[in-house]
Amino acid sequence: MTHTAFFTHGVDRSGNWLVTCDHAANTVPASVNGGSLGLAEADMNRHIAFDPGAAGVTRALAEALNSPAILSNFSRLVIDPNRGMDDPTLLMRLYDGTIIPANRHADHAERDRRIAECYRPYHDALAGLAARPKTAIVSIHSFTPQLKGRAHRPWEIGVLYAHDARLATPLMDELRLTLATPIGNNEPYAGHLPGDAVDQHALQHGRPNVLIEIRNDLIDTDAGQQKWARLLAPLLENARRKADI
Repeated sequence: MTHTAFFTHGVDRSGNWLVTCDHAANTVPASVNGGSLGLAEADMNRHIAFDPGAAGVTRALAEALNSPAILSNFSRLVIDPNRGMDDPTLLMRLYDGTIIPANRHADHAERDRRIAECYRPYHDALAGLAARPKTAIVSIHSFTPQLKGRAHRPWEIGVLYAHDARLATPLMDELRLTLATPIGNNEPYAGHLPGDAVDQHALQHGRPNVLIEIRNDLIDTDAGQQKWARLLAPLLENARRKADI
């Protein structure tokens, strides 16, 4: 049976947003080592395998914006849809101090097979949705409060962008007026990587875009996911109006 590489929601909605979730799932296709990466269940349920809570926020935010959503259905450890195909971290062998057993000896042929089964179908579908007129892309991710051996991250939410800050700048302004906590300006990560999902589907086509990172302990329940979606939807609409796009 062919693996379903992605799910879409609300493709007939009339809103001009596209809400994406590159790291929505910790699914491992049966074709990959019998459906296991050789990791313990606890590891597969933490941030190294996917972005906990991001899928629920994505679905709720797309509904609030009356716009479509697309979510990946494979673990970032199978193949990372938020990397360019020439990125050395596309297929990770070590993540946050954890060795990925099923990836240790994966060769170019296995990498290409995973691209064909998972990566390419997701990006082909995303490209089709992004091509709708006047589409702005908002990419939802989550981050862990602290990586191993690193300092605690002080942000509840971060706004990421590259050279196109048309949406990011007014969104950060809106968030600062709404939240009492620090807003991550290209934090906890800086900008974008060449060939990543936003680069492929927004920056290379001149489409307005913003990537939002939410601390995953704040969205580990349905209530938390709904709360952040309800908060973000009007702020995104305000940002878009201020940017006149």
